[in-house]
Amino acid sequence: MELLQNPFRLGFGLMRLPKLADGGIDLEQVSVMADHFLAAGGTYFDTAYVYDGGKSEEAFRKTVAERYPRNAYTIATKLMATAQGIQNEEDARQEFFTSLNRLGTGTVDYYLLHAIQRSNIQKYNDFHLWEFVRELKEKGLIKHWGFSFHADSDLLEELLNQHPDAEFVQLQINYADWENPGVASRKNWEICKAHGKPVIIMEPVKGGILADPIPEVKKILDSTGSSVSYASWAFRFAASLDQVHVVLSGMSDLSQMDDNIRSVRKIPLSAPELELIHQAQHALNMDRSIACTACHYCTEGCPKNIPIPEIFNVVNRRKGSPEFRTLREYVIVTHNRGKASDCVGCGQCESVCPQHLPIIRLLKDCQSLEA
Repeated sequence: MELLQNPFRLGFGLMRLPKLADGGIDLEQVSVMADHFLAAGGTYFDTAYVYDGGKSEEAFRKTVAERYPRNAYTIATKLMATAQGIQNEEDARQEFFTSLNRLGTGTVDYYLLHAIQRSNIQKYNDFHLWEFVRELKEKGLIKHWGFSFHADSDLLEELLNQHPDAEFVQLQINYADWENPGVASRKNWEICKAHGKPVIIMEPVKGGILADPIPEVKKILDSTGSSVSYASWAFRFAASLDQVHVVLSGMSDLSQMDDNIRSVRKIPLSAPELELIHQAQHALNMDRSIACTACHYCTEGCPKNIPIPEIFNVVNRRKGSPEFRTLREYVIVTHNRGKASDCVGCGQCESVCPQHLPIIRLLKDCQSLEA
């Protein structure tokens, strides 16, 4: 398939762009990162209607679309049926045209129905969005269409049977979630292979968790004496899989960009390297850390403005960390925001969590940090 003709497997994810002191996107730094990416042979940029309230798509226009010819890059963006303010089918369809205006590209190369899971699939059906993306392709406004997926394998199989013309699927795949039943990285990847669907990989470093893994994993990977980063091990695992078109990395600075560029030139993993990954997976399976990827879908509608991913990050880093540091970090992340004890149990967060975490129960467990 045409989609698989991609020798450079790194994709520039525009979800976690560098920020200025005032909270705005650092366009100058993004421009330099884009320059390095394109010069190295990368072409695939990934954003979404909801990323940074639309500022991510605008940042792409200013740093790439307005600085490079249209044939120098490909752009992927996404339509979310449950985005804030979307009340009906007309609102949902308008997302595409808003994105196109923000991007300034005239067309979209890869268009995705965004973050499909059990809790939102009916919206995509009721709003006839599967039919909408087909219409967009027929009109030449998009080149390829697919969907990003955060649910169980049964639903994935069902969707691929219902929509056999979907051209690709975006999956969360990383070595930590390879056998995680809540994510099903391996099983979902195998389903896509069976259906002949190229895979776009997201969260290869699990929201940064595998860039700074638990001490047991660090010890295993350090045993090689190699100077490569922990993030590089995670990226290379994902990029070494077959049926993969591109591996997305949400990069926040130039050092991360350059590290990923070095990593993409060192695939696939060798057999001894893969064995070390297997050992790291075993070590992770023995850990009981919270498997949050900091996507922040849970925080957008939280009535108490609780920084859920930040709190979970503090908890995950308690292992091997002095107690005073953990408490200090908790105070920092909850400053002028809700605390774990403020949770009212409304369930909004759990309904949108791609990892299907029991957030209400986990927040109760986190209340010990307030003592």
